[in-house]
Parts: sequence; C-alpha cells; structure tokens
Amino acid sequence: MIKEKLSRVPEAPGSYQMLDVHGKVIYVGKAKNLKKRLVTYFTGSHDFKTTKLIQTIHTFEYIVTNTELEALILEIDLIKKYRPRFNVLLNDDKSYPYIEITQERHPKLRVTRPMNKTNKHLYGPYPDVRAARDTLRILNRLYPLRKCHKLPNEPCLYYYLKQCLAPCIHKVERSTYTAIEREISRFLKGETKEVVDTLKQKMIAASEDLAFERAQEYKKTIEAIETTTRKQAVNLDDLRDRDLIAVAEDAEHVAIEIFFIRNGKISARDRQLFHYYLDSEQPVLDYLMQFYQAYPIPPEVLTNVPLVIKELESLFNTTVKVPKRGPKRKLLDLAETNARQSLTEQTQWLTQQSEKTFGALDQLAEMLNIPTPYRIEAFDNSHFAGAHPVSAMVVFTNGKPDKQAYRKYKLNHSGKQSGDTDQMKEVLYRRYQRMLLEDTVRPDLILVDGGIHQLNAAKGVLADLDLTLPLAGLVKGSDHKTHHLIDAEDNEIELDRHGKVFALLSFVQEEAHRFAIDYHKTLRSKGVYATVLDNIEGVGPITKKKLLTHFKTIEAMRAAPLDAYKALSISEKTAVRIKTVLEEEFKNR
Repeated sequence: MIKEKLSRVPEAPGSYQMLDVHGKVIYVGKAKNLKKRLVTYFTGSHDFKTTKLIQTIHTFEYIVTNTELEALILEIDLIKKYRPRFNVLLNDDKSYPYIEITQERHPKLRVTRPMNKTNKHLYGPYPDVRAARDTLRILNRLYPLRKCHKLPNEPCLYYYLKQCLAPCIHKVERSTYTAIEREISRFLKGETKEVVDTLKQKMIAASEDLAFERAQEYKKTIEAIETTTRKQAVNLDDLRDRDLIAVAEDAEHVAIEIFFIRNGKISARDRQLFHYYLDSEQPVLDYLMQFYQAYPIPPEVLTNVPLVIKELESLFNTTVKVPKRGPKRKLLDLAETNARQSLTEQTQWLTQQSEKTFGALDQLAEMLNIPTPYRIEAFDNSHFAGAHPVSAMVVFTNGKPDKQAYRKYKLNHSGKQSGDTDQMKEVLYRRYQRMLLEDTVRPDLILVDGGIHQLNAAKGVLADLDLTLPLAGLVKGSDHKTHHLIDAEDNEIELDRHGKVFALLSFVQEEAHRFAIDYHKTLRSKGVYATVLDNIEGVGPITKKKLLTHFKTIEAMRAAPLDAYKALSISEKTAVRIKTVLEEEFKNR
C-alpha cells in the first residue's frame, strides 16, 4: 500500500504527515522534494530509533506547496496543531521573563511572560524572574511611571515619594513619557553614569543634612545599579542585541545552545537536547522556528549552522551570519563548547527519561490491552459539601504534562451533598461532545478519578455519544494516594508501587487533583459565588458593588464585624441581614 502510494508522490516541495494505525499524526516533516524525501523512509537500513518510527507508520499524507519556505511554515503550523510524538516540540512550560513598558495612555513598567512581541519597549530576556524583578525595583525608584494597575481617584504614596507623576490628578503629556522611555532604554543598555552621578550627589547632600537613612537608601540604589549593570568578562563593545545559536550532535542526539546577547553581554541562555531521525538539520530548524514564533528575535543572529540563514532571515526580518574570526567567533565558539558539554552530560539522562516515559506508556498499554496511550486525558472534580462544583481536565502528551491543553469547567449544582457521579457525567459530556463538534484531537486514554461508579458514569456518557475510547478509573487508597486501576471491563489492576506505571499514574492523578483544587480555590477567593447577595433584601447593585469592592470575597463579608459595614454607609439592619444570610449559606455548604 505504501509503495503504491509512494509512486504517486510528486517531486515538489511540501509537508508530509506520518499516521499510525489509528489515523493519529505521529510525525510531520517538510521537503524540497517530497518524493525523494519519503522514499528515504521506506528504503534502506536505519538506526534503531528511526526504525521504531517507521514501524509505527501505517500510512502517510502530504500537502504540496509552491516553495520550500511555504512547506516549512506549513510544517510548523501542523506541529503546533497535532503535537506529534516524534517531532521536536517547544517546551510550553518554560518561558523567559522580560521587562516591558506597557503600551497604554499612562504606561507602567512590569515583568511579563509571555511577552507582547509587537511592543518596541520590551527588554530582556532575563535569566530568571528574580533578576527581572530586581531590575524592575531599581527602575521604579528612578523613573516616575505609574505603579498602580488601575488609576485611583487620588494620589498614592509613590507620588509623595516622587516616584510617580500621578496621572490620576495631573495631566501628563505624551512627550514626557517618551523622554522617560528613552532614559529607561539607555539605562538598560548600560548607560548609567549620569544616573549614578546624580544619585551620588543626592547621597552626599542627604548626608550633609544628617538625613542618614535617606543617604543609605541612595547608597543601596547605587550598589544595586552597579550590580545589575556590571560588565562581563565576555562581552561585545558595540552594545548590540543579538542571539548566538550553536549546535552539536552525535549519532542519535542533537544539542542546541542559544545565548541571548543584550547590550553586548550574555543576559540568558536556552539549551535543548533531543533525538533526531534521519538527519539532525531538520529538527534544529523546527525547534528554532517554534522558538522565534514565541520569542522576539533580535536584529542579528550568529550561528554555526548555515542551514538556518535563509529561513530565519526570510521569516523573521533579521540578519543571520556565520562569523569566521574575531570576538563574535570567540563567543560562538563558547556557545558551541556549551552545546558539546550539554550533549556529553545529558545524553544518558535523555535516554533514561525516554525509557521512563515511553516505557511506562507501553507497560500501561499492556495492562489495559489498548494501543500505547500517547495522549492521556484525566479528570478530577472538586466541591465543598456538594456546593459550587468544578472539574478539571489535565492532559499528558508522551508521558509529560501538556499544560496548554488543560481545561477548567464550572459545573451545575447537583443538589446533593456528594454529586461526583453527576459531575463526572457533565464534564465528560461537555468535553467529548465539543470534541465531536469541532473534530479536535482524540485521547488515547481517558482516566477518571474515582471507583466503579465514576467509571460507569463515564461509560454511559461515551455510549450516549457513540464514542469508543479507551477508559480506566484511578482509585485512591485509605492514604488518599493512587492505589489501583479499574479497566473498562471493571477488572481491578494492582500496581507495583516501585514501578514506572505507578509513578506515572500517581503524577497524573495528583496533577488533576491539584488543578481542580486550585481552580475551586481561585473561584472562591474571587467571590464569583457572590450571587447569594442578589437575594438579600436591601442589597441592590450599588450596595453589592460596594461590598465586593471592599471585602473582595463572601468569606470576608461573613467574618467582618458590623462596624465594617457601618463604615461603608450600610445600615445596621441591612448588615445584620447580610451576615445572617451568609452564615446560613456557610452552614449549608
């Protein structure tokens, strides 16, 4: 079948998709010549990992494009859509902090991630959030941009400390902000001499006035600036922003090292190590394409991989060079040394992790007599004595949390003290009805938290939707930890507490429980259940808004003394009525 299909593939650029026996996309690639590329998969001998990929392929599909660049763009879009098991995927959990001057009428400084790539006042990345926040604290002391999230009706303490222009009471021209933004940009580029000199003069003046505490504050600020902007032994004197990309490889793995050079010095780094199939160049390009769709790219990129030049320059409006000598070459050599070191140190760890995750998935498949579950969707519910039920779905792709795919659900009140079965029915029906309507990716395994009743509820929902999907229940023991599995035939499967499957399922169950509990707590803390106020005599929209603005949560209203209500100009009679109703609501939970 595959040989016959290969004979019809054109010799044209495009993207190809490898599918398993269930029609699931397991690998996406691109080629300048689709026919030649696809033939290489199914002819000749291959190493072990490529053979494993080929053995999993049941068929393939392809999309012809006009150019190889169009094929690359299509390939990246399909990787993001299908998140195939055998492709290199950008780690969604990892993000770098940036400092941003917001694009508002009255801008403010903030640490942000993910970042607005279109904002020209975006500075970073920083190696960690602590470094970004330390820098932000210095900037907020020096430059009087607003600190509040929402403009108040009167000036705050920062105005009196001369750290805010108080646009809440004063008209501030755009030209004033432009000048401040220019100064901040210069500061972050290391041009701090003028600022430090001014602070030193203020420190001396404060000391002469015997204002020693103020002088000490100026001294601390100067020291913080010098620490933040200290020069590195490795730096480029032109103070330009650029990225260094170095790659090292062996017979099975490829390591990528990215140095973020900002203002001539290394500000942060990104390093990745992964398996590759057939050749190492394609996964490198795939990773970089995903990376720069998520992060801003600087005006210049230096690399030891000439392959990336045309694609990165065409797509991201930057200049890519391969330096041969000089300080840029030395920095690139340093990045390459780090890539080789990463390759040496982490190859064994990567192999162990792969065996741990995929090995556990293969074992789980044997236990449940199902195909290997590369995508697992697990559900857990949370409520308070039956009230305010919520549910959460966590997704594990290739044995790892896929947090972009997590989902939260607010559920209907069942009216029961314990409505877990009703909650499970509702969330599963909503999730898989939508999956059918939108024709989105299907799970290889559904895990429900609970015993036989929850499992039977799940079976009923799938039957109603005419869906055949692998299903199992995760049961906790008396210690409230993962104990055993129940398969779709209601058989109990004991788990080896020291095995890989137990470790994986425990992680899945704990993650689902954590996500559900966190969502429930968040909703309660935000007071989204404040609709109880709508039914209290004497509480109209204005009073309700006043209560929620001041107390924030229903729990705070219930615990507050009557004097607190009086301070809001709410009569004692109405306050007593509010507290009585809230107390009754609390007892019924």
